[in-house]
Amino acid sequence: SISWTPLLVLGYLFYLLLGAMVFQLLEKQAETHFRDQFQLEKLKFLQNYTCLDRQALEQFVQVLMEAWEKGVNPEGNSTNPSNWDFSNSFFFAGTVVTTIGYGNLSPSTVAGQIFCVFYALFGVPLNLAFLNQLGKGLNAQLITLERWVQKPGRAQVVQTLAVAIFLTTGTLLFLVFPPLVFSYVEGWSYGEGFYFTFITLSTIGFGDYVVGTNPNKHYIPVYRSLTAIWIVFGLAWLALVFNVGADLMEKFLQLNWHKPDLSLAEGATIKLEDEPEQPRIHIPS
Repeated sequence: SISWTPLLVLGYLFYLLLGAMVFQLLEKQAETHFRDQFQLEKLKFLQNYTCLDRQALEQFVQVLMEAWEKGVNPEGNSTNPSNWDFSNSFFFAGTVVTTIGYGNLSPSTVAGQIFCVFYALFGVPLNLAFLNQLGKGLNAQLITLERWVQKPGRAQVVQTLAVAIFLTTGTLLFLVFPPLVFSYVEGWSYGEGFYFTFITLSTIGFGDYVVGTNPNKHYIPVYRSLTAIWIVFGLAWLALVFNVGADLMEKFLQLNWHKPDLSLAEGATIKLEDEPEQPRIHIPS
C-alpha cells in the first residue's frame, strides 16, 4: 500500500508556498502605494503643524488609524521592509490555515480578501489533516516503544517513561527554548517570549505580540518562514498534550462521579446466574 504521508507533507508545503506567492502578488503593490501616500500625508502634517487646528488633527489621526489597519507602522518610512514580501506572506499563509489570525495584518485589496476566503476554505481542512497525520506519527512512536517490552510488568513503566520523554522533549523544543530566541531577536523579556509562544501554539492569537514586526530591527529573510514551520510542528505537539489532558480529566471525573454500586452489581450477577437460559429460536432463511 502507498503511504500518503509524504504526499500530504509535500501537498501541505506546496499549498503554503502557493498562498505566499499569491498573497505577495495581490497585496505588496497596494501596500507600497498606501505607504507612499501615508508618507506624503505625514510630510504635509509636519509642514503645517504650526497652524494645526482641531479638524486637521482629527484627519491626521484618521490617516494613522488607516495606516495601522493596513499593516503600515506609523513610525516607519517607505524604506522599511514590506509586510508582503515572500517570507512575511508565507508566515501570513501559515496563520490563515492554522486559524491563529493575529489580526495585525490582513488583505486590503478586494482580490486579496476573496482569495483569502477560498484559501482558508481549503487550507484549514488540509491543516487539520496534516496535524492529524503528525499526531498519528507521534502516537505510533509511543506504541512502538511499548511493543519492545516483552514482560507485562514493565509495560506500564515504559509507557509512563515514553510519555514523560515526549512531554519533556516537546516542552523544551516548543515552550522553553523558543522564548530565548524570541527574546534575543525581538528584544522581549523571557516572560513575554513565553507568553507569545503559548498564545500562538494554542491558536488564541491575540496579536499583541507578533514576531518580525519591529521597524527598527533588521531580520534575516527566512526568520518568519522558520517561525511558521515551528508553529506547525508546535501545534501538533500541543494538540496531543491537550488531548492527553482532556482524557485524564475525563477519566478523573468518571472515577469520582460515576462509581458503580458494587452491591447492585453483585445482585444483578446472582440474578442472571439463577435465571434459566432462554431457548434460542432459529429462523430459517
